[in-house]
Amino acid sequence: MNMRMMAAAALTLAMAALPALADDDDDDDKGFGMAGILSATNSEDLPPILLSAGQPLADAPLELKSGTYYEIEIEADGSQELALMGPEFFRAIWIDEIVIEGLEIRPLGIDSFEFDEAGVMEVGFVAIKPGSYQLYVPQSRGDLQRLDITIK
Repeated sequence: MNMRMMAAAALTLAMAALPALADDDDDDDKGFGMAGILSATNSEDLPPILLSAGQPLADAPLELKSGTYYEIEIEADGSQELALMGPEFFRAIWIDEIVIEGLEIRPLGIDSFEFDEAGVMEVGFVAIKPGSYQLYVPQSRGDLQRLDITIK
């Protein structure tokens, strides 16, 4: 048998063995639908973030699970022109869309956003990279206008 025939035979055997290597047990099935991780069974709504002068952003830190799709509303009350920053957090997630007054935006990435007046935006994203992150109002003092986020 020449080398070419031996290589073809080895490739054929390896391809035949692939189905045997597949993980076909159902114990880790998350019940994803046709949309995979974007399926409704893999999504969760988070408590809203409120941008208001001198007020906390949220009632408690957020704990997210890597691979889960989340939606969060960010609302500004118009009490002051306020931005929300979190470049490290935004690099640790995949943003599906940002919705502002029915306008759907699908960005490649963001560092921050700013509300010049009262309004609401909704952000849909998948948590990706485990770690500890923060969203914060730039140039604010103390922990009041900072939200700690953990992705597990």
